[in-house]
Amino acid sequence: MQKSDHFDGVKFFNPTGANGQPFTALPRLLRTPQAPWPAHVDVQPQQVSPLADASVVVTFIGHSTWLIQTPVGNLMTDPMYSRRAGPFNLVGPSRVRDPAVSFDDLPPVSVVLLSHNHYDHCDLPTLRRLAQRFNPLVVTPLGNARLVRSAGIERVEERDWWGRLELQSLVITLTPAQHFSARGPFDRNRALWGGFRIQAGAARLYFAGDTGYGPFFRDIGQRLGPTDLALLPIGAYEPRWFMKDIHMNPAEAVQAHLDLEATQSLAMHYGTFQLTPEAIDEPLRALDEARRSRNVSNAQFRALQFGESLRLG
Repeated sequence: MQKSDHFDGVKFFNPTGANGQPFTALPRLLRTPQAPWPAHVDVQPQQVSPLADASVVVTFIGHSTWLIQTPVGNLMTDPMYSRRAGPFNLVGPSRVRDPAVSFDDLPPVSVVLLSHNHYDHCDLPTLRRLAQRFNPLVVTPLGNARLVRSAGIERVEERDWWGRLELQSLVITLTPAQHFSARGPFDRNRALWGGFRIQAGAARLYFAGDTGYGPFFRDIGQRLGPTDLALLPIGAYEPRWFMKDIHMNPAEAVQAHLDLEATQSLAMHYGTFQLTPEAIDEPLRALDEARRSRNVSNAQFRALQFGESLRLG
């Protein structure tokens, strides 16, 4: 791979200079008092809403996992069905809410959009199940193909930021994000991270992946045009000294919604794994406050219930 404004020849980096805290900062982070979360929140598994005459149907499964149904095939984003977000499904945060659509109830999935290699977004057991059942194509940023193939995925397409993949009337563009990558202490930023702009017929969707706030949201809107529906993270943002570079808070997510010129936005990346100290319901409270301060209505930016679907067109 050639050097670029986000690759130095060995490692990837954020061109904004916001490249996060080193692993040596983790002890300080772990000493931060955490709000108590419930051990479990009941979720009634939902049946997938049929596409019928809609142009797109998006269903919130939990965390950053969405099912996106289109007339030319179904997509999933960052599929995560395991109990824990960590190595071997033995360590790491345990999920508080179960996936809101049972794995066995998923319709055929033809494309998986995988934003980066963190355990809560790149879950190898879930990818293995998808490979065995659907044999999907996985689209992911540079440097992730080897890891994805280790889960039995046969078809992988890597892209750099702004790289496109055209599949009939489905056009997928990898977009910049402000984050980092690592599966352990020795592979930091050896693989790229990103979001995805999805053109499905006339519908224009955006999945942000995992990201801090940055000027690239305006760039996405300027280069690719307005967005009909944006899927934006709102959780895991405290303490700000550690998280600001890599995770948006709800106020920044509202600003991203405005930068993207999104007709609608939906919240994600909250209420499933306790990754950071804030309370389980704090992201939704803060989102409501941020919306009101920017005169953004609930219809323009809201959180679906777990398992709820939104129909476009």
